[in-house]
Amino acid sequence: MSLPVRARATARVEAVAPEGGEGLLLEFLKAYRDAVQLVLNEVWKQDKVPSIKKLHTMFYGKLRALGFRAHHVSEIYKRAREVVEATKRNRGSKPVLRRLTARVSTYDYKVDFNAKTLRLAVLNDRWVELELKWYNYLDKYLDSSWRLGEIQVSYRNGKIVVYLTFSREVKLGEPKTVMGVDINFNNVTYTVVDLSGNLVSMGVIAFRGFGRALHFKKLAEKLQERYPRSWRFLKWVRRARARWLRRARNILVDSAHYVAKKIVEIAREYGAVIALEDLEKLRGRANGSKLPWELQLWCYRRIQSFVEYKALVEGARVVYVDPRGTSRTSPNGKPLAFINYRFVQLGGTTTTRDVIASWNLALRGLKQMRGSGVRLTPDSPRGEAMTPRAKRGNPRAEKYLQVFTDSYK
Repeated sequence: MSLPVRARATARVEAVAPEGGEGLLLEFLKAYRDAVQLVLNEVWKQDKVPSIKKLHTMFYGKLRALGFRAHHVSEIYKRAREVVEATKRNRGSKPVLRRLTARVSTYDYKVDFNAKTLRLAVLNDRWVELELKWYNYLDKYLDSSWRLGEIQVSYRNGKIVVYLTFSREVKLGEPKTVMGVDINFNNVTYTVVDLSGNLVSMGVIAFRGFGRALHFKKLAEKLQERYPRSWRFLKWVRRARARWLRRARNILVDSAHYVAKKIVEIAREYGAVIALEDLEKLRGRANGSKLPWELQLWCYRRIQSFVEYKALVEGARVVYVDPRGTSRTSPNGKPLAFINYRFVQLGGTTTTRDVIASWNLALRGLKQMRGSGVRLTPDSPRGEAMTPRAKRGNPRAEKYLQVFTDSYK
């Protein structure tokens, strides 16, 4: 029997401060940023990052004198240490903080979900009440199984944004199948195998998010190229460039959520462990000569992180496997011949490299699960038809999947 694990989810909610409250909040956020920078500057000089206890001795009195509450001070230590450790790990230069963001512990805020309000402790034991712009899809977090932890408050472009972190214990289900997922520029191909390695189902989730984001990013880059030296000083150019880049980012985030949701829905249907590619060295292996725009826009990491937390909430497991050679290896022992870059012949069947890659990912995920000693439930959903399927409701996606299960038996 598997032990319960803790799942976390973050909800982004815009907020509005009453008259006079926004000024107090801005004062607090600026002081918080400057305090983190103060601690960061001192930590940066040290050969070894000081412990929280040592930082407490060094800065507690100073920060309390500035009007911070005790738990504000604790969050400031943590934030400064995290920034320094991450920057030094990446061999960067000393960071200079500009964003107005503060992490707030459970002791320094009070939330009323009925009235949709948030009371926040700021400097000198004063409080600011924020009105939350609530959305119906967030009601699922109001269930008694979810617990609200620390929050994050930000101010940017004249907007107050609150990030609410919820958590709950989830019991992972017993695996019945393994689902290999191959993420590409304009689609996601998946293959499901049972615990004996037999093919159960496969399909394609098509989306246009990357292509649309690419369009807006190109517009921003072309505008910058038109004014190579003066674009930073032209207000309308900066605004247009920022608007297009913001739209590109929003499209990528929405696409990542859409794809992750579909993957988890299919995994839940089959009781599958999700096998994703371990892409630690993807960018390092890229030589920059092929698909330069795509390599900049591929948000594999974002999609994988969304899949991981959405799967955890549903009680599904996620494993990462080595993707090397998955599109060049025959998954069933039949001869594999390449027609062109995209299409291959597997035995007597024409299919795509994406199908081959997702199939091999599923098999490697199964092998990894067996090696890790995870209990595998012997039954699998093989009662339904074994016809591979494309994305539901999108017949055009079938062009990505020219394969028939009977040919693979």
